[in-house]
Amino acid sequence: MHTLLNAARLAVLPLALGMVVATAPPAATAGTVGSAWVEGTLVHISTNNIKIKTPTQELSFLIVPHFDQLFTDDGKTTYQMKNLHSGQLIKIYYDQKFFGQRHADRILVLTRHETMMKQQKG
Repeated sequence: MHTLLNAARLAVLPLALGMVVATAPPAATAGTVGSAWVEGTLVHISTNNIKIKTPTQELSFLIVPHFDQLFTDDGKTTYQMKNLHSGQLIKIYYDQKFFGQRHADRILVLTRHETMMKQQKG
């Protein structure tokens, strides 16, 4: 009897795992970024947030502790978080999926000879 119960538990296990996988939300792909972006001057950066100032407002964005989507203006060369300083011109691609908070998906460090563009919402 005990062996029969163990066999029944083992038979149900793949079904239960399949249901968990089927109902789990799809994982975000590493290459996708938010559809909205904004350019501004860096005001503040910490381990979990970044704040920029645009000509009309100051915006704050959440970042994860090991954020690695930081690039130079060409979008190809990676940039270190420790090299970001107040006053730098940056462009942030973001979304607002997590509890309505702005979440930075990718940050580009722009050069000063580039002019700021108008904010675009996705």
